[in-house]
Amino acid sequence: MKKNLLIFGANGELGKGVTDYLIKKDFDSIYLFDFSFDTNYSGSNQIIISDLSYEENVEKAFEQIKPDKETGLHLFSTIGGFWGGKPIWETDLIDLDNMLNMNLKTNFNIARKFSNLVKEAKYGVCGFTSAYTANHPAEKKFAYGVSKAALSYLIKCLAIEGENINLSAFGIAPFIIDTSANRQWMGDADFSKWIKPSEIGAVVYSMFENYKINSGNIIELKIRLS
Repeated sequence: MKKNLLIFGANGELGKGVTDYLIKKDFDSIYLFDFSFDTNYSGSNQIIISDLSYEENVEKAFEQIKPDKETGLHLFSTIGGFWGGKPIWETDLIDLDNMLNMNLKTNFNIARKFSNLVKEAKYGVCGFTSAYTANHPAEKKFAYGVSKAALSYLIKCLAIEGENINLSAFGIAPFIIDTSANRQWMGDADFSKWIKPSEIGAVVYSMFENYKINSGNIIELKIRLS
């Protein structure tokens, strides 16, 4: 049996950490998706994408994927974004719409297209990047938190309905990831306790390997121990 890997958002800081970890594993074909690439991953298919909140762009992104009954499909999406810093009464509707587009609609479109591919494959497993905030409301993060909570709901529904097509779905919900942007944003924090992108890659691979028993789970990653 063959195993194919698809990573959306492979060129961001989280995506690179996940990609660096997963491409060393036992996948036969690797497809990396992002708006641009500044790293050449030898042996992989690097696919340029456009705004995935539009269905036609998702269709185009998946054009190279040709499923068959001898191949399992493994997908992980880091697609999403953060906006915050204002209370609800200062949050504009456009801010909420932007978060829903980035964190929910994009991944809904990915999930829907991937599900149809899985029907033609041996099996499928897909993971998405939710957030700790989705289950733990925080001040001045309403638009972000509600969009990630909606993504978590999508994951759980997809896991239930996916039983009919041999599709498993899971989520990773980190509190804060050790990236340069987050270090700049929280310069006085203890970076040693932040989750590393490569560590998320290890969790994702474990979820892939155990996809038959963990569908519907959303794994919270708050801090790393010293």
